[in-house]
Amino acid sequence: MLPDLIEVSPPPRQKESKVVLPGSKSLTNRALILAALASKPVTLRGALWSEDTQAMVECLKRLGFPVEVADDPAEPANRTLEVEGAGGRILNAGTPDQPLELFVENAGTAARFLPPMLCLGHGSYRVSGIERMHQRPQAALVQALRQLGYRIDTPNDRLPAVIHGTGPRPGAACSVSVEESSQFASALLLSAGIGGWQVTVTGGNEDELPYVDMTRRLVKDFPWNGGTYDIEADASGASYFWGADWLLREGGSRVTVVPTPTSGMQADQKFLDLIAQGTWRPTYSRQTDLADSIMTAIVLAPFAPGITRFTELGRLRVQECERVKALRTELSKCGARVEESGDTLTIHPGPLHGAEIETYNDHRVAMCFGMLGLRVPGMRLSNPACVRKTFPNFFAKLAELGTVIEDADGKLLSGEELLA
Repeated sequence: MLPDLIEVSPPPRQKESKVVLPGSKSLTNRALILAALASKPVTLRGALWSEDTQAMVECLKRLGFPVEVADDPAEPANRTLEVEGAGGRILNAGTPDQPLELFVENAGTAARFLPPMLCLGHGSYRVSGIERMHQRPQAALVQALRQLGYRIDTPNDRLPAVIHGTGPRPGAACSVSVEESSQFASALLLSAGIGGWQVTVTGGNEDELPYVDMTRRLVKDFPWNGGTYDIEADASGASYFWGADWLLREGGSRVTVVPTPTSGMQADQKFLDLIAQGTWRPTYSRQTDLADSIMTAIVLAPFAPGITRFTELGRLRVQECERVKALRTELSKCGARVEESGDTLTIHPGPLHGAEIETYNDHRVAMCFGMLGLRVPGMRLSNPACVRKTFPNFFAKLAELGTVIEDADGKLLSGEELLA
């Protein structure tokens, strides 16, 4: 188990490495909802087994769906999951006085994907999470479910919320804004087929909604009558190791990442062409270029050949932490020149030094600055175990690149000591 503080130092020598990726969290949690709604058992192969996906599995079990979990010999952070769907029925429920409790921890996908599915049940369900999850936006989804005719009890349109399910409502219609999060639209689309709903998506152009496109494609391709679905490797997680290759190649080391996501369903697949294998550009957009992996690019920017602007970063402010502020603050600690204006960060090239990084209980902050330790000596990370959210063996894979990872007393960490 990872200690509270670790120090990551660059590899002492050149090395050629290969990193095996775990499955996509975004695809795993979408597929779990669809599998529960399917008419016959569905086997999910290569499914990510992390804090977020375990939270979803636990909620499904509480709702009465049997889920069998088996190890994946190809990747320790993956599992093979067999879900016994009930053809659109929700098996367990509570009452208005005693709603069935569902705890989503810090999983935004579970917090958003479950409420529409719960509306298909017959009974009451209370969805809650950790404190940060209660601060994150939920209003657009709540309002859309009310438009469909369902009762949602929440005093501030956030979690915790009580969902009162009354079953499918064929022909019911709603519109949902994706200005704060595309997960609201995805949540409705996952259950719309069973619910008989007509969902109109507003607040974004089609080229700005890659995760909505992912959901539509998954719904179309899913084995609704039972079968097997293979979860693609995680492109967002790949960005840290594509970034590692970018950082290390100047010194003669190379990192190969397998399997390479190629379906086009994951927006962060573009990181490979735009950053790792492409020519560095002066501007990147969170809306049209990269999704979560824009954080990876921001941390790499001090090593870029010129000044870089990262635009349309507003959604980063309402995720696991206020990510724009976090990136500016922590990069500045390392000596980077970072300017924040509106939802744009401008980063100047220049040398960096080690610092103690606050990770804000945000897995992506921890992984970004862990990656930076491959090039910058003395990167110390607090609460590195927050990577358990989506990539529990991230630091074990970082160590495979030859980097030195020590605890606060200078003890070299290895094996299970690197697992979150």
